[in-house]
Amino acid sequence: MKKQLVVTGVGLLSASMATAAHLDLSGQSSAVLFEKGTYAELSFGTVSPSVSGVGTAALGGGNSGNMAGSLGALGFAFKKDFGAHWSAALIFDQPFAANVSYPNGTGYFAAGTIAKAESNALTALVKYRFDSNVSLFGGLRYQTFAANVVIPYLKYIGTANTAGGFGYVAGAAYEKPEIGLRVALTYNSKINGNMPSNDSVGGAAKPPTTTSIDTPQSVNLDAQMGLNKSTLLFGTVRWVNWSAFSIAPPNFLATYKQPLIAYKKDTVTYTLGVGHKFTDNWSGAVTVGYEAPDGGFSSSLGPSDGLKSVGLAAIYTQGNMKVTGGVQYTWLGNATVENPIALGTTGANFSGSHAVGVGVKVGYTF
Repeated sequence: MKKQLVVTGVGLLSASMATAAHLDLSGQSSAVLFEKGTYAELSFGTVSPSVSGVGTAALGGGNSGNMAGSLGALGFAFKKDFGAHWSAALIFDQPFAANVSYPNGTGYFAAGTIAKAESNALTALVKYRFDSNVSLFGGLRYQTFAANVVIPYLKYIGTANTAGGFGYVAGAAYEKPEIGLRVALTYNSKINGNMPSNDSVGGAAKPPTTTSIDTPQSVNLDAQMGLNKSTLLFGTVRWVNWSAFSIAPPNFLATYKQPLIAYKKDTVTYTLGVGHKFTDNWSGAVTVGYEAPDGGFSSSLGPSDGLKSVGLAAIYTQGNMKVTGGVQYTWLGNATVENPIALGTTGANFSGSHAVGVGVKVGYTF
């Protein structure tokens, strides 16, 4: 039973399309390793958030306007089998990104604040499948990261130039193709980058420094199971070690005694979906997602807390080609931003935020 026809590619619904929590964008999937034969895919996803809040009277009030810009993510993967047991894959993705831009002229205390971050990663993986249907896989990942920020209310401007670093991937899976069963556990290591940095505080340029960051380690648990010959239940649990992540340029840390951005807790994001094969050419899927709120104050550079999502996908198969398209709507949790002048008190409240993601993927089996 070709269960995989139903949902292969639907992962873009919870990955490159619309992960608006923290900086997580691609989901770092290794699913291409489980495609059959020699296979290549190209994917693109974009997410358009709407995130706004209102400042407290202590900071002059004012509506922030939409402070979250659109994000796009490009992906490419190629996979090939070598005999009955060995497979290898090369994956390009853009795992972490941010696009913050508070409109000017709103009277909001953070008006004019801009923050951008981008990353690119190339991952080489090898998988060995035992006769018992258990497989082990792993490999190396090279990743680059860069960021820049302008914060008028703190009179701070900073640029952390592109730097790269290596990490690794390790995983295991169990498959039972005759019933569409597969369970895969994947570990992604943290990756360190030492970015040459230039910044100014209070209008005065500071000596060049190096900003060291560790993009977080994570674990993905992916599972799917056939309910009948044309219907598949699938899901993902993704844990990300965000509590160990921070961006703390040395001059910023020395002046303001806190990181530019940091998170208090790790995140666990759950996705559950059902896929159905309607005809030989058409399949579809629906997904729901959930991430619990952290509580406490959120950063002005990411004023949302937790999420809920629903997504729809359609998959068209013709010969060796498969085209997947999808849309996802995400409700972003309400958040409270700390007053930067009187720490420990509320500076703004954000509510009613959401994001719309759209993605497409084209796959071809040779």
